[in-house]
Amino acid sequence: MAYTETTTTGYGTRVGNSFKSIGTGFILFCAATALLWWNEGRAVKTAKMLEEAGSAWVEMPNPSKIDQSLDGELVCGTALATTEDSLIDKDFGIGAKAIAIKRHVEYYQWVEHAESKSEDKLGGKEVTTTTYTYSQQWVSSPVQSSQFKDPAYQNKNTVLATVEDAEQYAENVTFGAYKLPESLIHSISSKEAMELAISDDLLKQLDKNAQTAYERFYGVQQKNQQPTQQPVQQPAIPDSVRALMSDSAKAVADSLQAVNDSINKAMANAQNRKDYDYIHVAGNVLYYGRVPGSPQIGDVRVTFEKIVPAKVTVMAVADGDSFKPFKAKNGKRFETLVMGKKTGDEIIEDAEDANTMWTWMLRIVGIMLVISALKMIFGFLSMILKVVPFLSSIMGFGIGIVCTVIGVVWSLIVIAIAWIFYRPVLGIILLIIAGFLVWVFAFKGKEKLKELAAKAKDKSAAPQAAPAPAAPAEQTGTISSSDNIEA
Repeated sequence: MAYTETTTTGYGTRVGNSFKSIGTGFILFCAATALLWWNEGRAVKTAKMLEEAGSAWVEMPNPSKIDQSLDGELVCGTALATTEDSLIDKDFGIGAKAIAIKRHVEYYQWVEHAESKSEDKLGGKEVTTTTYTYSQQWVSSPVQSSQFKDPAYQNKNTVLATVEDAEQYAENVTFGAYKLPESLIHSISSKEAMELAISDDLLKQLDKNAQTAYERFYGVQQKNQQPTQQPVQQPAIPDSVRALMSDSAKAVADSLQAVNDSINKAMANAQNRKDYDYIHVAGNVLYYGRVPGSPQIGDVRVTFEKIVPAKVTVMAVADGDSFKPFKAKNGKRFETLVMGKKTGDEIIEDAEDANTMWTWMLRIVGIMLVISALKMIFGFLSMILKVVPFLSSIMGFGIGIVCTVIGVVWSLIVIAIAWIFYRPVLGIILLIIAGFLVWVFAFKGKEKLKELAAKAKDKSAAPQAAPAPAAPAEQTGTISSSDNIEA
């Protein structure tokens, strides 16, 4: 059930807040301008670095042995990334020979959702209605329900255990005869589920702790009764009977037997699960709670994964028996590890595409921030007219258009000036576009307004036309009596 909260903000408070936002708007405007400038410099430097790397890289034909002739060269090679290191999760006592082991924790909690709707009232007041709804879902961290707006949901959250996300990486990961640096090791993404060999003693202790937390919140309840199910054994069909069956009947019998085998196998696996009253282990998941298939508030699930050896492609500078980043003439550095086999040209092309994508994303973000900053600076103009919401809406619409045009023009000018330092042709083109927009908005718009005003003035000053004379009556075939007398 939704919970609604209504708040009213007075006209004076709103006007005061609008004037306070002017300073914030100036700060945001400067930050957005700096972002646009920095982004263009970053994009150009990255593009030049990739261009330099694209013409400098050489193939590493055999990473299985160290080639001294490649030392100091930007190389691209493919090999198996593997390790002999054994990693252990100290909290749960499980480990594996892997490049990395990771655990991810989720909590089943009540989550608050808020949706607000504001309405301007005559006199400048603003009435805001906020509707709060609540749902149960898995989240990455416990939710403090004591801060919920609806008193009915306050203090409704608990957790049976608090477990932190964690990850460990092997120190010695080889790439053929070479050793991968830490920065490249973290780029390996060959994840697999990790088998959980947690000791019974630890599981019993975890179960006891979870039970204590559960009963503190929910109260004492009966323990789960989980009768052991025996596999269903279907009698085998004798060969003499099978010989008398038709081909279709044999196919049906074989299908039923396969289903029966699958059921028996699933039941056997279920019997091998480690289940306590409040702790359950299945696959690579450790579950805190009474029934994993029906979660309750406070349940926790911990998923374990490992990074296993995999074929990868490395592009970096060969440095003895390891690698280091490529440093371009402009100071930008580059090294990468991608999964599978790729050529150097493919890696450079992917990096260029990523650079383009990030450039446009940051441009859009920067332009939107500039427009938002201008609206914050000039928002007080429409706020002053809030005493008459209709007039304020018209003013706000106009301010929005003006701020959008000015924000786009300003952003294009900043981008153009930044590019002039690196790519003069493109920078000049952008300046021309910005100038054209200014001309259209400032001059053509003004001329159009003058033209419309002149037409309106001429129309109001023009004298009213005299009424047109009545049209002569149409002659008909009827002759009046007076006509006959004159005749």
